[in-house]
Amino acid sequence: MLRRLYDWTMAKAAHPHAEWWLALFAFMEASFFPIPPHPLLGLMCLAEPKRAIRFAAIATVASVLGGLLGYAIGYGLYDTVGTQLLALLGLTESFPRAACYLREYGVEIIMIKGATPIPFKLLTITAGFIAMPLVPFILASIVSRSISFMIVGVLFRLFGAPIKRFIDKYLGLVTIGFVVLVVGGFVAATMLGGGSSEASSKCNAVAAVTAPA
Repeated sequence: MLRRLYDWTMAKAAHPHAEWWLALFAFMEASFFPIPPHPLLGLMCLAEPKRAIRFAAIATVASVLGGLLGYAIGYGLYDTVGTQLLALLGLTESFPRAACYLREYGVEIIMIKGATPIPFKLLTITAGFIAMPLVPFILASIVSRSISFMIVGVLFRLFGAPIKRFIDKYLGLVTIGFVVLVVGGFVAATMLGGGSSEASSKCNAVAAVTAPA
């Protein structure tokens, strides 16, 4: 199933409306879609390197808007939609820690996310659930998504063909590695954010979370 979904995503890079597909994938990935838009972005940058900045900007804007959908799910639909989404994505156990870290460090976690494997959709849903102030959330999301997509655009522009061949051949291993990295993502985010060891220990130990009063 994963291979079919990946191949379907790759096919969209050659579609006449590839920019719209990129925007759609970036939007969905920020709130509920399991496949990131980076491979599609990379192939589009390979095909038209002079438009790489445009493609990265489209992905950034669409992802931030998708993040607002994730925020809305966490804020108003967590009990009916959010819990099911997290379960389908395998993020239920990570949710209490994400809420703890967001409450402790706020926008730092979202901005640092651009340099870590923490799923953005987990942070957007969690941010809505804890009712993080909306304007800081949006600004931090813009920074995070800009870093993420611009880096991918540059990497694929310089080394695109070898990267694509590796993903095509080792998609299963790449996916497993990504899941493993997610577990360590919170630790990396804490270290990069300069958080206290006391807060880190508290968040690593948390097993449940409650909505703000």
